[in-house]
Amino acid sequence: MLDMSWGEVMLIGGVALIVIGPKDLPKALRTLGQVTTKVRRMAGEFQSQFNEAIREAELEEVRRDVEGMKRSVDAARPAFNPVDTIRNEIRSAVEGRTASGEAVKDAGSFDVPRPTPNQQAAHLHAAPAPADDASPAQASKPETGPTP
Repeated sequence: MLDMSWGEVMLIGGVALIVIGPKDLPKALRTLGQVTTKVRRMAGEFQSQFNEAIREAELEEVRRDVEGMKRSVDAARPAFNPVDTIRNEIRSAVEGRTASGEAVKDAGSFDVPRPTPNQQAAHLHAAPAPADDASPAQASKPETGPTP
């Protein structure tokens, strides 16, 4: 308590009793307690506002860092486009193949021919080819259960 010993507090209390008098001393001590409470409350509010200002300053610093990163990403975006990069790599690979002498039907098109519905139906209804290790006689014989 403000670096005072009990002896000093007793001396101040005795002087206050003599100067203020025993009649008004409780009223003075109550007023002193109220003033002390107000000072503590103001100090707590100041400290909380100070801490809030520090947090806001830290948040502002983080916000500036994020905006800086966003600007750097936006600046790099036109230079880095993965779709264009892949497209250019594929074109250069295809053009390199045609330049080396290999024949490529259509360098600009990557379409794969698809079977027509008639071809798909014919493929589904076609008879399966016999296995290579089976004899022709076994391939034509229908399999039945064990013979009795």
